[in-house]
Amino acid sequence: MQKLEGKRAFVTGASRGIGAAIARRLSAEGAAVAVGYERSSDAAKTVVEAITNGGGRAVAVQMSADDPAAVRRAVDEAAKALGGLDILVNNAGIYRAGSVEEMTLDDIDATLNVNVRAVILASQAALAHLPEGGRIISTGSNLATRVPGPGMALYSASKAALIGWTQGLARDLGPRGITVNVVHPGSTNTDMNPADGAHAADQLALMAIPRYGTPEDVAALVAFVAGPEAGSINGTGLTVDGGANA
Repeated sequence: MQKLEGKRAFVTGASRGIGAAIARRLSAEGAAVAVGYERSSDAAKTVVEAITNGGGRAVAVQMSADDPAAVRRAVDEAAKALGGLDILVNNAGIYRAGSVEEMTLDDIDATLNVNVRAVILASQAALAHLPEGGRIISTGSNLATRVPGPGMALYSASKAALIGWTQGLARDLGPRGITVNVVHPGSTNTDMNPADGAHAADQLALMAIPRYGTPEDVAALVAFVAGPEAGSINGTGLTVDGGANA
C-alpha cells in the first residue's frame, strides 16, 4: 500500500528542481498533487504530465510567491482542485547573493517576501483545509544554521526565520494534530546550483561525503515526514547536506 494513498498535497515552486522531485515522489507514494509554479507553465505542465502518465493525479496551480493575495488564492485553488488538502510543502524560494554593502532594498524585500512571508501566508491559508494529521513542511537550507562564506547573509537570515516559524507553529497546531517541520537541503544538483558549476569545488570541500545531493534525496525525506510513520516528528529541522554542517 502506498503510504500517502488518498492524501492531497500542494507543493509550491514545483515546476523544476527540488520542488518537482517532491511532487513526483509524493505522487509515487499515492498522493494527489497540485504543482505550484510562478512563470514556468510549460515546466509545470511537464511535471503534471509525468505524474498523470504514471497513473497519478496532478494539477498545475499558478502562484506568485511575492503577492500575498496570490499565495492565499493558490492554496484555496489547490484545495478546491484536489477536493481538500492534507499536505502543504512550502518550497518556493529565491536566492540573492552579495555583500551587505551591495544589498538593495529590492533584494531585501524580494527575499523576505518570497522566502518568509509567503511561507507564513500559505501556512495560514492551509489551516482552513488541513485536517487532523495534516502536514506543513517547508524547504529551508543548511545555510540557516551555518554560513561558510561571505555574501549569503540575507539568504541565510530568510531561511533561519523558518526555524522559528516552524517551532512556533508546531506549538500552535499541536492540539489540532498537525505537524510542522522544515527540511534543510545542502548543495543539491539543480540548474540553480549545478554539481559542475563554478562554485562546486568549494561546496564539496565542506562535505563529509564529498558529493552533491540530488533533488530526489530531499524529496525522499519530505515524503517520509509527510507520511504516517513521522507523526511524532514535529517542530524540528532535518538536514540533507552530506555532512557539510557536521
